[in-house]
Amino acid sequence: MDEHMDGAASAETLVLDHVPMRNEDGEIRQEFVDEIAHAIEAADSAALRACVADLHEADLGDLIAALAPENRVRLVELTGADFDFSALNEVDETVREEILDELPPETVAEGVRELESDDAVELLETLDEEEQEEILEKLPLQERVALERSLLYPENSAGRRMQTEFIAVPQDFTVGQAIDYMRDTPDLPDRFYEIYVVDKDQHWLGAVALDVLLRARRPVPLTELTDEDRRRVSVLEDQEEVARMFGKYNLVAAPVLDTQDRLVGVITVDDVVDVIEEEADEDLKALGGVTSDEELSDTFLTIARGRFNWLLINLATAFLASSVLGLFEGQLEQMVALAVLAPIVASQGGNAATQTMTVAVRALATRELGASNAWRVIVRETLVGLVNGIGFAVITGIAAVAWFKIPGLGIVIGLAMICNLIAGALGGILIPMALERVRADPAVASGTFVTTVTDVVGFFSFLGIATLWFGLK
Repeated sequence: MDEHMDGAASAETLVLDHVPMRNEDGEIRQEFVDEIAHAIEAADSAALRACVADLHEADLGDLIAALAPENRVRLVELTGADFDFSALNEVDETVREEILDELPPETVAEGVRELESDDAVELLETLDEEEQEEILEKLPLQERVALERSLLYPENSAGRRMQTEFIAVPQDFTVGQAIDYMRDTPDLPDRFYEIYVVDKDQHWLGAVALDVLLRARRPVPLTELTDEDRRRVSVLEDQEEVARMFGKYNLVAAPVLDTQDRLVGVITVDDVVDVIEEEADEDLKALGGVTSDEELSDTFLTIARGRFNWLLINLATAFLASSVLGLFEGQLEQMVALAVLAPIVASQGGNAATQTMTVAVRALATRELGASNAWRVIVRETLVGLVNGIGFAVITGIAAVAWFKIPGLGIVIGLAMICNLIAGALGGILIPMALERVRADPAVASGTFVTTVTDVVGFFSFLGIATLWFGLK
């Protein structure tokens, strides 16, 4: 017990002395985690509240992830109203669900009430409908209706990402009235960059940037400052399209309109940064054949189950490529060098194809590659494959002759290398484009198809040319 009390005292001293929780590399210090764990075990609520009050939500999320599972819920319970529930959006979905499942609905509902609407929706959308309803029932009617409406929008849409806290003023307001309204309104959004002008039916008429508003004199009508052409988004628009618009037009905020052009929310740049990170993470995982919802905190059985199906598909394509070798079984028996060198041709083509495919998938995702420039990119990638093919034909040809002392083998592997690197370049660009055309995700399926193409072409070209060159049967 004394050890626990000493740990709690150390935790409190740590907070009071403002000792950083991270080391010089930005990693969370194990000593810090240990002190917090001791304070949790000692149920020292005062020390923990002091610690939580000093931490940013992202830092608090990292602390939660670093704690042992049995201490995470206790941290929430011991810190009570001082715990910022937005920190749960900073941890893996698996960890978040474990914590929310252990907490009483009343506690979660109280935490949700303190969040901005977009953070609240992000927290609730990971739960099943029954759990959502149980928590929503504990909220006041107005807040519950707003959150339920946001949860009804499609997943990954602007309606899910928007926050419903914004500043809307009538079109007949002056600058002075708008400023006075903001001063007298107690529940303004925590952060905002512009105000919106609406009619009596809440239809969006335009936006007024804060810097423009503050530079104008009080009697000036807002209609003279309103930007009617301000970029806006629909509640049904995909979040990836929204993020692309923010990047293209350098936006920091955008109003969100429903299907009747009524103002229902706003998306800010911090939400867009999260979208960009999520989409990049999803694409990176997809290229590796990993499900988008896999997290480091998942159990090994969950991860194994998620990866199994994709590995099974890869196994099937590997058998397809190996069947090409079966067609040349007799030739391989006559010249062992062919069996040794064939994987080199296939592997080099696969690597070249992966380079092209990575660029193509990214270009398709960012809309940089389309019908207008597709032919130019295809020709360019083909030329890249040709040039690199010639270069590696010379290198592998010399190496093959030096290794096996068979002069003709250098020419055979050189020609096969050129064929396969061109095939890899074409496969790397054409397969993602074809998948995009049929509405399939190029990041998910391209890798397997491209690798199969280069393996089949690599084996077939090398062994076929060798058969003709050496007169094998």
